[in-house]
Amino acid sequence: MNSPVTSRCADRDRPGRQGEGHVARRAEEEPQPYGSDGWARELLDQLRPAGRDVNRLVAWLARGTGSSVCLRDARGTLLAEAGERLSLDASVVADVAAGRVSAAALDDGTRHARLVGIRHPGPDPAASAVLAVARRDPFDRHTTDILGHTAGVLELLLRERELAHADHRLRRATADLRLAILQLLMVEDTVSARRVAAGLWPGLLEKDTARVYVIEGSAAERARIADECGVATGGGALVVRCPAMDGHVIVLGPATEVGERLRSLVAARPGTYLGGSPRQRLALTATAYGQAVSALAVARFRPERAAVYAERTRPARLMDPVALRAWSAAVLRPLDTLAHHIRAELLATTRLGLEFTAVSAAKVLGVSRNTVRARMDRVAALIGADFSALTVRAVAHVALNTEAAQGPYDPDGTAPVPPVRFADLLGSAALRSWAEGLLGRLDQDGRDLRGTLRAWLAADANAGPAADARGVHAQTVREHVRAAEPVLERRLLTGGTDLYEVVLAHLVTGELPVPAWGPANADQADAAVHR
Repeated sequence: MNSPVTSRCADRDRPGRQGEGHVARRAEEEPQPYGSDGWARELLDQLRPAGRDVNRLVAWLARGTGSSVCLRDARGTLLAEAGERLSLDASVVADVAAGRVSAAALDDGTRHARLVGIRHPGPDPAASAVLAVARRDPFDRHTTDILGHTAGVLELLLRERELAHADHRLRRATADLRLAILQLLMVEDTVSARRVAAGLWPGLLEKDTARVYVIEGSAAERARIADECGVATGGGALVVRCPAMDGHVIVLGPATEVGERLRSLVAARPGTYLGGSPRQRLALTATAYGQAVSALAVARFRPERAAVYAERTRPARLMDPVALRAWSAAVLRPLDTLAHHIRAELLATTRLGLEFTAVSAAKVLGVSRNTVRARMDRVAALIGADFSALTVRAVAHVALNTEAAQGPYDPDGTAPVPPVRFADLLGSAALRSWAEGLLGRLDQDGRDLRGTLRAWLAADANAGPAADARGVHAQTVREHVRAAEPVLERRLLTGGTDLYEVVLAHLVTGELPVPAWGPANADQADAAVHR
């Protein structure tokens, strides 16, 4: 409908703002004008929680006035319509949208139209949306009243939608900020992490240590679980939806009571599990995260569905601590020539890359998987390691986590490193007792799980070659490895710390050979980190 303006109404303040709408067209019934007593009640029903819908309200207005109705935002995007598609004078619509007039009437001799601007709250005269109503009959007082009151209800609905969208954007921004803080901690940049956290969560990272927890539930419930974690911890923890695992929520809590509150939350939620790390320095957040994920394997087999990483003996604790630290320093010495922040970044990335897949590590760190692989390749080249071999990864995992837990052997780089071989670290009676006790659990099963597991590890956790060596089907190998997991209380098929501990047990008992450690390539010390 393109026709001259026959009248323009005086400005009338109506607060409201559009939200991004979705177009829903409905086939309308024959006009059914509302009686003088009924339309007001039905209009109020549109404000009930179950009935707040712009499309429904527009359809209601079309039925009640025998009109075609459309609602567009200030940019002309169609939000809702009912009846025939309206063609309106663009200049008049622009005047109403800009707030130069609050309403306008059009008449082309066959149809009558009314345009009403739905304004933002505040001093800005511009409208957030324009409501257009067209009908064959002139607008009488009854129809005008329905239109005016409906415009007021639309203001409220559009304002509610705007606030809901704003709240969603705020929650998304806050979640992104929490993730950014966690990613800074993952690469040992505690200074930047504290600066970012100070503005919104003062005091959250004041302490130098914290525990990391991982709650596992269904992906569909993760948002609700994350909200419950925030409420349970009272704002005293960093709650992050894991970017790598859809069902995981990561919680970094400096306070001791955070763990107890999360245990209570999990106890009240069947089907959820909690893994926690021991208290670690903030610079070791990546290590703590890996420990928390590892603890989930134990939690899945416990009635309370919760476990802490420190609850079982770790093989590194059974090695000579002085010799272990000296050996670790010798392995990582080629990285000592790098700038501190580059060295920390490379080691943190490699620790995560050994614990998880490159894709998962990349999501946690907020970088590409190619960046993760490039950093790991650089570390491997410097220390002379072949990370494609499972036993090499297991030994490198020991070196990286030893330094992470105890700090550099010689920060100044001046003290001589005594020659220590990794094989020398495996000879203690306590370590052999632990290894034989762990693998001995498998001897009770008549399927020879121990033999299948040994072949699978020797084949770098590849079921095909292991099946060939055992003379069985690859699926049988996978089933045996899966059956060994609850017996050993360790994740094997997903890799990480649990798998490396089982590899170490085989190295201690001699069922797998100790890998030869290649020389470091010192020529690459100053190469740039790929980003």
